[in-house]
Amino acid sequence: MRVVIVTESFPPDVNGVAHCTLQTARHLVDRGHDCVVVAPATAPGNGPDTSAPCPLVRIPSLPLPGYPQVRVALPSRRLAAAIAGHRADIVHLASPFVLGVRGMAAAARLGVPAVAVYQTDLAGYARTYMGAGEAAAWRRIRSVHGAADLTLAPSSAALRDLEAHGVPRVARWPRGVDTDRFRPDRRDEALRRELAPNGELIVGYVGRLAPEKRVELLSGVCGLDGVRVVVVGDGPSRPGLEQALPGAVFLGRRTGDALARVFASLDVFAHTGPFETFCQTVQEAMASGVPVVAPAAGGPLDLVAHGRTGMLVPPHDAAVQGAVRALAEDPELRAAYGAAGRAAVEGRTWAAVGDRLIGHYTDVLASRKAVLAA
Repeated sequence: MRVVIVTESFPPDVNGVAHCTLQTARHLVDRGHDCVVVAPATAPGNGPDTSAPCPLVRIPSLPLPGYPQVRVALPSRRLAAAIAGHRADIVHLASPFVLGVRGMAAAARLGVPAVAVYQTDLAGYARTYMGAGEAAAWRRIRSVHGAADLTLAPSSAALRDLEAHGVPRVARWPRGVDTDRFRPDRRDEALRRELAPNGELIVGYVGRLAPEKRVELLSGVCGLDGVRVVVVGDGPSRPGLEQALPGAVFLGRRTGDALARVFASLDVFAHTGPFETFCQTVQEAMASGVPVVAPAAGGPLDLVAHGRTGMLVPPHDAAVQGAVRALAEDPELRAAYGAAGRAAVEGRTWAAVGDRLIGHYTDVLASRKAVLAA
């Protein structure tokens, strides 16, 4: 199968879209498919692209105003040329917003079927950043995804939202987790002593530092006796969070095995963002044998079994402090949740999830062929 993946983000970017796209490309290549990735160009000085397992076409881009870590692709003939030149059987659109919309249009002009992967809660972001605009965001989502042969939603909550807002032809496609990299035996006692020199319980957050992530809700956790908050990630909210989270340790960006060591060295993982369509970091914490506290909204509803692998708390609420306190006071409960979390994700490998994706491609191609033959 000849596949062109059009993505809004790709490594060295660190976010869910970039990570999922990389894993998808790797799996397609491993299964013998012919794959090309099209992505926005990175910022000058980022060095050569080394992570792509297949040809990578970069489209000229500009930084998003106010959030320079996000690059927005400019109009370019390279996109359509890549799809046509690769003689694509199918176009995979990862979180289509700007470049993906152009990819959808190019696929339609060329008569190539398209699968759109819904990964970003644009409506939630509109509420967070503009205080309004949710209806306009859903109109754009319907327009973009309505043109696809199939839209893949990462969670039950995302699938329900898409269907409720009139998006047709939706199926569920979750995310995998690298259970070889993220595992309990990565726990690093030297790192723990560095992060919590007085033996504090370590509560970690991993992710982008941006307003929609609501990381400031961890301020109450910072006030708990014997608790050290560790924040991994970067973004525009970091300066304000350093003021809002007294005593917290900010590690900046971590990737690969270094990130896996941090995850496994936590006592509790706390996620605060209420707009997650999936929430990959929750899976990585579970794979690391760490109990999870997360909002009872979006993707975490599928991932966290409340009272078995962690605790779900009301979104937009400081209840995360009470959940962390309960886990801090009960080491046996932490151990039980951590072990159950690891067991729950054992079968969620990227290989298994990637094969499900190939099955969706096959179904789309069969449906398109049937329509053309009718």
